[in-house]
Amino acid sequence: MLKEFKEFAMKGNLVDIAVAFVMGAAFNKVVSSFTGGIVSPLIGLIFKSDFKDQKWIIKEGLLDEAGKTAGEVAILWGDFLTNLIDFIIVAFVMFMVIKGVNNMKKKEEPAPEAPPAGPTQEDLLTEIRDLLKK
Repeated sequence: MLKEFKEFAMKGNLVDIAVAFVMGAAFNKVVSSFTGGIVSPLIGLIFKSDFKDQKWIIKEGLLDEAGKTAGEVAILWGDFLTNLIDFIIVAFVMFMVIKGVNNMKKKEEPAPEAPPAGPTQEDLLTEIRDLLKK
């Protein structure tokens, strides 16, 4: 059973998927850093605050002893929009990578079509012989 698992795990496709998964996770961190550190502050200039902290408060909360709001009910639309921008950037880059890989692959040429099957030489000679007999 261990041998079968080793053969399964070492198949080329599975290893490729594992490498792609690790690289995708690392790339996601880069994109999140880009969005949080560059895109969000620029968009935050519009709202005059940190974009990621934008929220729509449905119910006000009470301040606790530490001065933090407790019991607040809010929709965190700034955080959601930041994550949506992350997704769009990752999806676009993955689209471009896949498009590049597909363009680099050798385009398989279709097999040449077989010439149309016509009468054989014997068939033609038989037909000429039959015509000459008439």
